[in-house]
Amino acid sequence: MTQESSSLTLYETLLRKIYFIENPKRGLQNMIELNHALGKPLDDPRISVIHVAGTNGKGSVCLKIARSLELAGHKVGLLISPHISCYRERMSINGELISEKQVEEYLPQILDLCESRGIPATFFEITTGLAFRYFVDCGADVVVLETGLGGLLDATNVITAPVLSIITSIGLEHTALLGDTVELIGEQKAGIIKKNSPVLVGPNVPHETIRRCAVEREAEGYYTCEDVLARGISEESACHQGGIEYVDYDVQNSNIAKAALTLLRRQKRKSADKFPSSNLSDEVIAKGISLRPACRFEEIKKEGIIAILDIAHNPPAMRTLVAKLEATYPNKNKRFVVGFSADKDIAEIGNLLLSVVPHPNHIHLVEAVNLRAAKVENIINVVPRLADSYSMSCQDRTITSQVRIAMKLAAEHEEILVVCGSVFLMSEARYALGIEEERDSENITAVAGKGLLSCKEKLQKKQ
Repeated sequence: MTQESSSLTLYETLLRKIYFIENPKRGLQNMIELNHALGKPLDDPRISVIHVAGTNGKGSVCLKIARSLELAGHKVGLLISPHISCYRERMSINGELISEKQVEEYLPQILDLCESRGIPATFFEITTGLAFRYFVDCGADVVVLETGLGGLLDATNVITAPVLSIITSIGLEHTALLGDTVELIGEQKAGIIKKNSPVLVGPNVPHETIRRCAVEREAEGYYTCEDVLARGISEESACHQGGIEYVDYDVQNSNIAKAALTLLRRQKRKSADKFPSSNLSDEVIAKGISLRPACRFEEIKKEGIIAILDIAHNPPAMRTLVAKLEATYPNKNKRFVVGFSADKDIAEIGNLLLSVVPHPNHIHLVEAVNLRAAKVENIINVVPRLADSYSMSCQDRTITSQVRIAMKLAAEHEEILVVCGSVFLMSEARYALGIEEERDSENITAVAGKGLLSCKEKLQKKQ
């Protein structure tokens, strides 16, 4: 139960305030004004900015690049989204999350600027402004930015001179906002490309479209990973295990990160620039890119079972997850706890899961804590066989309850437990699994996304 406001901490009060914001996005205008009010902090020539967009893999690539540059001696700010268990995961320096005290210090400054200058900023724009101020005040000399959605109109896209722009992959996702073809979506993602800055692309992009955008935007160069590493990363990331072939996206993301870091070293040799550090050796890169983010085929051993956490939430990612599960644990039945966002291809994802379980009762359907969460009843309407999923026989269908039930059943039947789908179910699932980590209180999580949901409902009524 949510406490009365008088008993909230300042951190909780501030986060609740920005979660309730109902302002609609105005293209880039809000962020342009806020960035100007902040003094355009990331335009400081002493700060090297790496900007990453893409349908899949961008968070992993950001983390691997940031870790490698940290190991080379840089002070690296990292902005990612969304978070899993704690708002503060969104911004960190050298792997250390911004503290609650720092949020309490910087967030009121951002909110005061917005109020005094009449900037109707959104939750994500305020968060981005907070990160920019935090990185500069804490002396970061490198900042790695992950776009939130798209690229062209993303709040992070107010930077003017990145040392490198990266587009990891392009797939059909958020089509109502970005376009209904990979070419249209590619044009939106390519909006992060800047004049006189190079762009690196992963293997799964519409090259003709992105290359044209790079030329139009006068990029310094258009590079594929093969161009930089002199080998095909698509072939290298193709794994063969137990007679099953699949693409290991962690290998692919590691190679994109390696290509990015190699390209940065190559660019340095052409100039007197001090970035990146001469300590960025092949050995440092290898160590840095070996880092695997949470909830990307993350293996947890708890109470005699193996649990796999993976935020596979669209058909390509789910196909990879299913193939890797079958290859890694070929003789084990799998038990899934899964929740989706309503805007995903639920039919294809649901049928993929049904294809690898002996019976639908090996699937526990839950509703992610997310304003876009698909209702269990709607999932069943799309995939009728899921009416026989285990959770449909339970009165308590909460994530915590279903994870704990699934753990018990997986232990009894020697199964592999898989928690997958929306990132927004992972915090509660990780709590149910007994994973200890920084986690926001219920006072915060109970209202997360309330403002955005209200804004969305108002816009729908006007249409």
